[in-house]
Amino acid sequence: MLGISRRLANTPDRRAPVALPRPLDVLVVGGGIAGLAAATVLSERGARVTVLEPETFLGGRAGAWTETLADGSQFEMERGFHAFFRQYYNLRAWLRRIDPELGFLRPVDDYPLLGPDGLRESFAGLPKLPIWNLVSLIRRSSTMTWRDALRVDDTCGRAIMAYDPLATYAQFDRQDARSFLDRLGFPPRARQMLFDVFAHSFFNPEQEFSAAELLMMFHFYFVGNPEGIVFDVAGGPFSTAIWRPMAAVLERRGVRLRLAEGAVHFARTADGRHRVTSSKGQVYDVDACILAASVPGLQQLVAESPGLGHPRGAAPEDPGAGHCWREQVAAQSVTARFAVWRLWLDRPPAPGRAAFVGTTGLGLVDNISLYPLFEDESRDWAARTGGSVVELHAYALPDELGEEAIKADLLRALHELYPETRGVKTLDERFLLRQDCPAFRPGTHPQRLRVDTPDPTLYLAGDFVHTPFPTALMERAASTGILAANQILHHHGAAEEPLWSVPPRGPLARLIHRKGLRHPG
Repeated sequence: MLGISRRLANTPDRRAPVALPRPLDVLVVGGGIAGLAAATVLSERGARVTVLEPETFLGGRAGAWTETLADGSQFEMERGFHAFFRQYYNLRAWLRRIDPELGFLRPVDDYPLLGPDGLRESFAGLPKLPIWNLVSLIRRSSTMTWRDALRVDDTCGRAIMAYDPLATYAQFDRQDARSFLDRLGFPPRARQMLFDVFAHSFFNPEQEFSAAELLMMFHFYFVGNPEGIVFDVAGGPFSTAIWRPMAAVLERRGVRLRLAEGAVHFARTADGRHRVTSSKGQVYDVDACILAASVPGLQQLVAESPGLGHPRGAAPEDPGAGHCWREQVAAQSVTARFAVWRLWLDRPPAPGRAAFVGTTGLGLVDNISLYPLFEDESRDWAARTGGSVVELHAYALPDELGEEAIKADLLRALHELYPETRGVKTLDERFLLRQDCPAFRPGTHPQRLRVDTPDPTLYLAGDFVHTPFPTALMERAASTGILAANQILHHHGAAEEPLWSVPPRGPLARLIHRKGLRHPG
């Protein structure tokens, strides 16, 4: 046995009082997962928390809003399907505030991968134990044999099994994911089915994605994950299943949720507190702030607030840590665009189709979701009309492609994979094209933002913020929100929230680094 299991990622002081010893006003900028996780932990310790969210809904990139279909029925639109993997320990612990049993999540028993020429891989029935899940996947793969596995580049193979939070980034961050996968030496079909679809799931094009970040993701989802490779999905729209119940929990704890109101300017009061002006002209004087905005939102706020990030008492024009931090914020970037296309069709796909499939080598499409198979709102609409709700995703889109070209390619792939959808009538549709997901470009890890800033009363949170343990996507957002809240609680003498993680290092990391072996980058 490898002894791989979830680990406590921090060591809260059990002697610390649960509640804050004195009143504390905290402003959270951003009502997504990161901001709301921070607001939850702080309010539970007695802080007076205000959340400013420029959108009219909570949830950030996992939010949902009400729209009306052509037939007059209302529905909850989202920015696309989200997978709740079972090693998202901190996200799930936070969500238990609205449902201790997480009853709103539904298990997905399989996550098929579909490729060209009828290729198919499946994650159903794989053992949970790390390493053995990969061994079992290779044993039954139609695209790879054991002889192929033995020909995999040893250096790259060891790098996958020996993830280390320091050594991996030092040795592989300057290399791009495509070059690393080229060196790995997998057969082309196996690489396409087992690696390319995984690498694309993080929105970044392979040639613009740090190989070290890819290795961390592979450790988090496969090599170090003791929970299995399949995941759960929300059984209803995020607005009704998560955000409205979460808003009720927060408001009962006294959190002020200010929707359609963003932060536009930061200054200091005479006594050194933060003075935040909102888009509605409201002024908030607070003791501490957590910035849980998107990368573009954070950059705009910093640009409009010359003193933001400087320690209290430091002049904005003075060189120092605050100036370097502001340059670091300006250096952050977003990755390529992604598209979400939801279709309301007059007929369902053939029986037996999976609720969710990943795709590769079929053009722009990266996954297909059949919403009536897992979401109650879509299931009710399908039962009422005899139709279906299908969603297509495309990540890392080239800049030159317009909406019509993207739609045409997605529709072609849908018809190729699900021939029964040819000739169906589209009753309604929604198409989203966005570009606000964080980039993890080669060589940029030293510039990644951390939760803390040069100002001990200012913190960051979000899925672009570095964590000291392996995380990704929604789990990173929740973890950084809790980390930011914990920094404030620690500073003011209150109990921190426990954080959990998969093992922080790969199974071969200790052996390789103890012997002084080194992966050439």
